Amino acid sequence: MAIIVSVVVAVALIIGGGIWFATQDDGGGSEAKGKDKQSSQGGSKGSSGGGDKPAEAVDAKLLNKVPMPKVSDQVTVEGMWVTDDAFVKAGVYKIVGYPLSGGAAKWTIPLDGAVCWSSDHLTKDGLTTVLYQEAKPSAADKYPSCTEVGLLDLKNGKMLWHRNVKEGDSKISFDEVTIGGGTVAAGGTSGGAAWSSSGQALWKPKSGEQCSDDGYAGGEDKLVAVRRCGDYDNPQIQVQTLNPKTGAVKSAYKVSQGIDYVHVASTDPLVIGLDAGDSTGSAVSDFLSIDDSAKSGKVLGKIGTENGKYDAKCESTNVEGCRKIAVSKSAKTLFLGSEDRTDSSAATANEVVAFSLENGKPIGKTDGVKGAALTPLGLDEDGSVLAYQESTWQAGGAVWRIDPKSYAKTKLLQNPVTSHELESKFSPSYSEIIYSAEHLYLSDVYASKPSGTYDRDDPLALVFGAS
Repeated sequence: MAIIVSVVVAVALIIGGGIWFATQDDGGGSEAKGKDKQSSQGGSKGSSGGGDKPAEAVDAKLLNKVPMPKVSDQVTVEGMWVTDDAFVKAGVYKIVGYPLSGGAAKWTIPLDGAVCWSSDHLTKDGLTTVLYQEAKPSAADKYPSCTEVGLLDLKNGKMLWHRNVKEGDSKISFDEVTIGGGTVAAGGTSGGAAWSSSGQALWKPKSGEQCSDDGYAGGEDKLVAVRRCGDYDNPQIQVQTLNPKTGAVKSAYKVSQGIDYVHVASTDPLVIGLDAGDSTGSAVSDFLSIDDSAKSGKVLGKIGTENGKYDAKCESTNVEGCRKIAVSKSAKTLFLGSEDRTDSSAATANEVVAFSLENGKPIGKTDGVKGAALTPLGLDEDGSVLAYQESTWQAGGAVWRIDPKSYAKTKLLQNPVTSHELESKFSPSYSEIIYSAEHLYLSDVYASKPSGTYDRDDPLALVFGAS
């Protein structure tokens, strides 16, 4: 488990981490006028957005191509963030800060081994956390364990501290790590551990416990645990909202028996993902919005992905890592893209459908575009939904903003067709994508040895923007 590493679409969320998003004035001209329009995906009723304003979009160009590191075997390089003055990417045994528009590295943080998991969360102070291997592979140990937890200061390009947990003479391995409410927390099959931002140990796994923490989900002010009790083949799982400073349980929701893994898509509001029979390989059949204001959590709404009718993707066994979604607290809405119809003669490749977190019902949609699906990435600092339109042979990719209440869409950035082939190597399902300050950053989560001429020049990351 320790070496099975997930791939995450890195999404810049709301305010935090010094990230500043381009949010051009909508001008009021693209708000939907039609009422009760039927969605071709799910029959949602409500407003239907769709005003494209290409004149306001940034006419982007390929600013930088970060080369793929030379490796003899595949190495995990998961992790990408953007601060107010740096584009930061995990590399082979290091974290590297680049100028926002690309170029030579500004700073490097060395790591003892390969990255196993990187948190998407970035605090207002520029702090994030990574889980990495205790050493580089060697003849004696080809697969070092994921035991080291590090707190990174991305504003200053340094590691503030790194910690591990020992059980006897052996270090405990973890599967993922996050940061929330000022606490760094790591979890996995051996249980969970946490540290304060100053590096003080807050809790760790206890020998002989009947329950253990699969993992944690973070955020600016919240920390949520997924706790597993009883038989591992038939567990009882609880989703617990914790006091980040002490680990005390503030609210708990008991998941129905028979569910093996639970994903936390959002901590504020609390939205979880379950796999109760999905056949698409996305690891999520249903999203539940949970009211965690009381001691016992209560389900507000259930939203089904309907075996691919709505497109989302979660990590099969990990707590965090759900992608291709956006959750709006202000609008109390979950946004999902409908299935991709690019091979059909449909007027639009898909829609972005809005579901109420209060009752789970579809309440509106944003029409996509012809030829390429729109994929929700997250929210900008004003709470609008950011969506990525993949590149095609006819056009480069694009970034759109969707109003979370009117569902009107506005194009923010258009990439050139000349680099469409390079851009197509990055998929919203498997790559890291961040839109920030009129720049689009795309990166891979693995450094791989080329297998032929077709992937010989594959980049590790691309940067698009006007300048």
